Amino acid sequence: MQFNHLSKKSNEYKELKEKPQRYCSTTKGTIKGKESNPVNTVNNSALNDDDNRGRVAIFIDGLNLFQTALQLGIEIDYVKLLCSLTKTSRLLRAFFYTGLDVGNERQQGFLLWMRRNGYRVFTKDMSVVVDNYKKPNLNVEIAVDMITLAPYYDTAILVSGDGDLSYAVNAVSSMGARVEVIGLQTTTSDYLIDVADEFTDFDSIKQHLKKDSFLYQP
Repeated sequence: MQFNHLSKKSNEYKELKEKPQRYCSTTKGTIKGKESNPVNTVNNSALNDDDNRGRVAIFIDGLNLFQTALQLGIEIDYVKLLCSLTKTSRLLRAFFYTGLDVGNERQQGFLLWMRRNGYRVFTKDMSVVVDNYKKPNLNVEIAVDMITLAPYYDTAILVSGDGDLSYAVNAVSSMGARVEVIGLQTTTSDYLIDVADEFTDFDSIKQHLKKDSFLYQP
């Protein structure tokens, strides 16, 4: 397995210590040339206060998030998601990991949009597991990135409920970083919740993250 994205020079991240990334604004602006309405960051006690968060790095398990959205009956607004997780903190990077279906043009368009609007996207080709069910597993990539980048951030925000990532959370914590986990409590590993410094149930913040135009039909 190759991790080409880890070959970047470390000075890129050192520079980010002094140059925070800004993708969210409370005033009307544009997103990649398109006019957008003001995006208000979440002011919700369920999300950690900005005090002592320092630089934050966001790691999103795309498949886990998609399944969570299906269970909640919402469609995620990824601009709102990025702003809500970052708030007024200094963003190092926001990583999005997902399986890649090379024949899915709609997915290709979505991932291109993500890359152009604040996310670093990493993909893995879908692999057939059982009965033609395709399930990509990017836990290794997420874990490696969390641990490798730990010296450059103060708080890791992990959007996943997979207990296999508990070891990486422990490792990052032992290096002095804080770890916040965001997931659906009913499907998130108890051990992952236990090793996190803070856990937020997606159900408690879903109203702040869903697309306004999406109407769910049960």
